[in-house]
This record gives sequence, C-alpha cells and structure tokens, in this order.
Amino acid sequence: QIQLVESGGGLVQAGGSLRLSCAASGRTFSIMGWFRQVPGKEREFVAAIGSRLGDTKYADSVKGRFTVSRDNAKNTLCLQMNSLKPEDAAVYYCAASNFRVVSGDIKDYTYWGQGTQITVSS
Repeated sequence: QIQLVESGGGLVQAGGSLRLSCAASGRTFSIMGWFRQVPGKEREFVAAIGSRLGDTKYADSVKGRFTVSRDNAKNTLCLQMNSLKPEDAAVYYCAASNFRVVSGDIKDYTYWGQGTQITVSS
C-alpha cells in the first residue's frame, strides 16, 4: 500500500523556521514535491525534487527561503522553511510522481499525503 505521511507542521512566528518531513512507503518515486493550500484557493506548487542530486524546482515565492531534500535510502522527503512569512501559512501536502522531469504541475502528481498545517503568526 502506498502512503505518504507528513509531519512537522505547527505554529511559528514570522521570521522563524520549520522543517517538514514526509515518509513514503509502498514504493519509491522519481519525483517528490510539496504543495500548499489555503481555504478558498487552489492548491499551489512549493518545491519538488528528483532522484538526482541538485535536481530541484521551487516556486518563486519560496526561492532562497525554502530548501527541499530527500533521502532515497529512507524514502523520505523534507522541506526546510526559513524566514517564514504570514503568507506561507497553509496546509502543506507531500506529493509523489513517477515522471522523469521535476514538475511543478499538480496534474503530474499521483500520490498525496493528508497534509500538515502551518500557521505563521505576525
């Protein structure tokens, strides 16, 4: 059974940091990524990573502040979030894909976690 389970969400002050993790089970994936969603808005791309070192993609809004990484041996995905802003508050979802190219398109992702809430206080 394929599962993606996020952890690490919570409340943080603006300017602070949080680290999200996603544990994948059932199989390995060529592409893993993070998306986020706030009520009333569409789910949006945050960051993604391929299986090769350095093969990453970021949304412009998080470049320079967020870092995506993965441990292929442990089948885990992480998102280090620094300099958090109130507009970063959302439910963050882990996603996985079998695509060969690192993608920011939500349609390219097949598997999803349940999400973890990030709240940023100003």
